[in-house]
Amino acid sequence: MTEQTNGADAATTAVTTVERQGRVMVLTMTDPATRNALSVPMMARARDALDEAAHDHGIGAIVLTGAGGAFSSGGHLTNLYHHGSKSRSENRDGIERFHGWVRAMRECPKPIVAAVEGPAAGAGFSLALACDLIVAAEDARFLTAYVKVGLTSDGGASASLARALPPQLYAELMLTGGPVEAARLHAAGVVNRVTAPGRALAEAVAWAETIAEGPAGAMGRAKKLMELAYGSFATQLARESDLFVEALHHGEAKEGITAFFDKRPPVFHKR
Repeated sequence: MTEQTNGADAATTAVTTVERQGRVMVLTMTDPATRNALSVPMMARARDALDEAAHDHGIGAIVLTGAGGAFSSGGHLTNLYHHGSKSRSENRDGIERFHGWVRAMRECPKPIVAAVEGPAAGAGFSLALACDLIVAAEDARFLTAYVKVGLTSDGGASASLARALPPQLYAELMLTGGPVEAARLHAAGVVNRVTAPGRALAEAVAWAETIAEGPAGAMGRAKKLMELAYGSFATQLARESDLFVEALHHGEAKEGITAFFDKRPPVFHKR
């Protein structure tokens, strides 16, 4: 049985589609114009779908992917540029919408598999890391990206990467922004499976179908134990929110984001 719903009206291009394939729920981020940059309707629908899946005994696993050969290009830099002139409390509200989605992923009792094609950049990379398992195409590219525009990570990337990577590769991603190829992250243990280009979704769904036949209660408890074993993810999200807002109100972010739209290298002035 297949059911599809959109997270916005037909006039809005940025949506999350929800499809049921047997016991697997497939969430697809879709915004062709921005390579699936995150929008408020997209995040809200995805969060609602996670809540539905958590309480639906007919769903055993979830797959998160992006449409059109891209996972997600991350946050809308246009929105972030304008947020620099808003109050810090308004900025925090915007970050909280994204962090609410990430927390829902970490707290969902159903296993979540990311299917990554093309770029997973910035907040898109954070989303992939918030999944329990990652399947990536050979040509997938992972970027923290934030530092390139004078920002710091959000969505739990700083916690997820610290848990998963050797210190030097962690530092490389945080201080240079990447990109890092799927094969390198597979060797480091961050990506579980690597597929031919165009095959990540099919591989992820097939794996999720197998996982979905397992004991749902036991897997839900296992997810709780895994989260507790690493320390407080929520605390790190709060730290990220504080520093992201601080970065957003710094001149470096204004220069970095302006340079991105001007299609030129940023010039970060030294004091």
